[in-house]
Amino acid sequence: SPLMRKAFDPFVQVLKPISPLAWMPLALYTLKDSDVSGIFVIFICSVWPMLINTAFGVSAVKREWLNVASTLEVNPVRKAFQVILPAAAPTILTGMRISMGIAWLVIVAAEMLVGGTGVGYFVWNEWNNLSLTNVIFAVLLIGVVGMSLDLMFAQLQKAVTYVE
Repeated sequence: SPLMRKAFDPFVQVLKPISPLAWMPLALYTLKDSDVSGIFVIFICSVWPMLINTAFGVSAVKREWLNVASTLEVNPVRKAFQVILPAAAPTILTGMRISMGIAWLVIVAAEMLVGGTGVGYFVWNEWNNLSLTNVIFAVLLIGVVGMSLDLMFAQLQKAVTYVE
């Protein structure tokens, strides 16, 4: 809906570029729990590409397909699941792929800030212990896991892409 896009776009454009480093103190202050705050920060930083790509994918569904569904008097739920979702799936998965990359970056940053556990905490702790070898190993591990997640989403994206 163009009206919904105009209503929500300013909020998305203001919230999207805010750094995870800026969200963390606010989350810690309001949520009072470091684990929940970390999850909130990961969510708020990675939701935007998925949201924007989903809106774009749904708005790009061919008008003819929607007209055929209307002509056949397909109910709205069936039209959403059998016309719109399959047509928008490649774009939605592109957004999910980008969001996964951002989430992985933010997870590491949040673990560095909050501490306690995780690979981000491990990197920071090993840096403080001046163990550069362990830092390099952890950085490479972060890269390999990020690449693996991206490859999984790429395969899923190929599976749902329809080529005419």
